[in-house]
Amino acid sequence: MSTVLFDGLGHTSLQPLTLTRPVSYLRVGILTIREKWEKYLGEEIGVRTKDYLSIKFNGIDEACELGIVAGLLPTEDLVETIKELKDGQILMKNGEVLALKPFPASTANFEKILKGSTRLEYDMDVSMVKRPWDIFRLNGQELESDFALLTAGRESEPLHESNTLIGDEENLFIEEGAEVLASVLNVSEGPIYIGKDAEIMEGCLIRGGLALCEHAVLKMGAKIYGPTSIGPFSKVGGEVGNSVILGYTNKGHDGYLGNSVLGEWCNLGADTNTSNLKNNYSNVRAYSYLENDYIETGLQFCGLIMGDHSKSSINTMFNTGTVVGVCANVFDGGFPAKHVPSFSWGGKEGFEKFKLEKAYEVAEKVMERRKIELTEEDKKILEKLSK
Repeated sequence: MSTVLFDGLGHTSLQPLTLTRPVSYLRVGILTIREKWEKYLGEEIGVRTKDYLSIKFNGIDEACELGIVAGLLPTEDLVETIKELKDGQILMKNGEVLALKPFPASTANFEKILKGSTRLEYDMDVSMVKRPWDIFRLNGQELESDFALLTAGRESEPLHESNTLIGDEENLFIEEGAEVLASVLNVSEGPIYIGKDAEIMEGCLIRGGLALCEHAVLKMGAKIYGPTSIGPFSKVGGEVGNSVILGYTNKGHDGYLGNSVLGEWCNLGADTNTSNLKNNYSNVRAYSYLENDYIETGLQFCGLIMGDHSKSSINTMFNTGTVVGVCANVFDGGFPAKHVPSFSWGGKEGFEKFKLEKAYEVAEKVMERRKIELTEEDKKILEKLSK
């Protein structure tokens, strides 16, 4: 493997989403970050991540020809600049490392590596996923970039005559096997990409951009405001705005999800609602695993960040900037705390520990419905996080 995407500080700053995956497996736009780089570079790319994640994601612990920080989003110019790096050179932007050649087997003495290398300053703007809310903040630009990358030189499947299309048909792409019936699709403000075997049921109202990935479903009457990305095998109903669902997650009923990011294997009960704007219109503060405290997001709109395998019951209300960890189960009336730790069970009246064996049991049942097994590697990751 000649190129590796390394997590670095992003492993902590992007939690809870990176508690269960490397940074480069996060979806922004249509593709994951790793998929973007592989398409731009035309090669398979490895990952350098935490040891407990390496067992599942085949992490690389040896020296490589090139290392790229995993939260960095590629552009044509950036990719060409990185390709031109020579041995002993580090590409930087405003004091932050973007890429280095070669990439060492260990970064334990990273400061020493920096001092012994030639630093090159990249003179164009870059986009970097550093915090969970960067995912929905950058989703619009990445959706447009991925749409151009995936559809160039290809012909879309035809849109069924029962639908209404507003805008230029070049901004709509339907993959093979997808089904779209009796819905309104507006592509005047952003492209709509409908993945292989995805389904848009009757009566949906969609204002792009939208990425509806492979086998994902929009249920009848769903209202989608872009830029929104719905990952593979997810089912979504109700109202959604500027949110990203990584995959295999259900928000199947009415309720509002706005400016939010949901991990995999989550489920929002009927009429679960997120607040994404404070009553005084001030910027939202949210819990950060890096600082172990609430920090300024710099955003006026910020809803829910939820880690893998977490759930909410019917009529759950999430306040602005709520962060929910992995394998949490939130229920009860009223607003729960704005930070719900992993393996928590409860609501506004307080939480108790969700036992690991029970978490395994629920995860196995949920994943079985998609004909996917909870592997021993998955269990070891959850065991590590439960301690």
